[in-house]
Amino acid sequence: MPIRLYQLDAFTDQLFGGNPAAVCPLTEWLPDETMQAIAAENNLAETAFYVPTDQENGFYHIRWFTPTVEVDLCGHATLASAYVVFFLEKTAEGDAIAFDSRSGLLRVRREDDWLVLDFPTDSTHIAIQPPALETSLGGIKPVEVLKGKTDYLIVFENEQQILDMQPDFRELATIPARGVIVTAPGNPTENGSIDFVSRFFGPQSGIDEDPVTGSAHTTLIPYWAEKLGKTELTARQVSKRGGFLRCKLLEDRVEIAGQVKLYLTGEFEL
Repeated sequence: MPIRLYQLDAFTDQLFGGNPAAVCPLTEWLPDETMQAIAAENNLAETAFYVPTDQENGFYHIRWFTPTVEVDLCGHATLASAYVVFFLEKTAEGDAIAFDSRSGLLRVRREDDWLVLDFPTDSTHIAIQPPALETSLGGIKPVEVLKGKTDYLIVFENEQQILDMQPDFRELATIPARGVIVTAPGNPTENGSIDFVSRFFGPQSGIDEDPVTGSAHTTLIPYWAEKLGKTELTARQVSKRGGFLRCKLLEDRVEIAGQVKLYLTGEFEL
């Protein structure tokens, strides 16, 4: 049985930037173990699978797999999946679709070549930094340590600390969390200031560093909106590949906008 496969770079306007994701449109679900094996074979941070539930009205069901586990929420692979629906498979009638998921209903709309994710916010609380977390990040003293639903959020003083960070991933993998978000205020640039920068480390989920993590911004946006006193923000994830996001806080929801570049189309046999 041939299955279409797309590989795309999300949260970037340049090929080989942003976060690569694989997307497999399906007409019905494959066995869980098969989808996990496909994700392991792809060996990308995420492989998304979606099935239409009410295609005429723009409703789909989506699931995401790392090479090792299924996850509850993934931003960049949702962005990539929406790109496939709108621009490649061209099954959407209008400019808005919705994905049903483990994290509820996730709406996506298109604005020219930008796609806007509508995700639920993640709430955080002050946490005590585990000793292994401090040493695995090089012993740099953070400004704040918080814990969200699945991730630690570690806030540092400046962008350079985030850029210079060289984590001990073996030690970081012992932290009981999906992953660790590190963040700091952005530096002014010649093209205007970036409100905040971040990186995401997730060896617990099978990926040492995720290039651009949409789901992490459900935690980052409420935090920085409160700190900076504004609801519309610009963000950059400063991994090696890098990514740019336009962000907006809407009470208990966030909008995360990004662009996508197509890298590969093909099919495989099962």
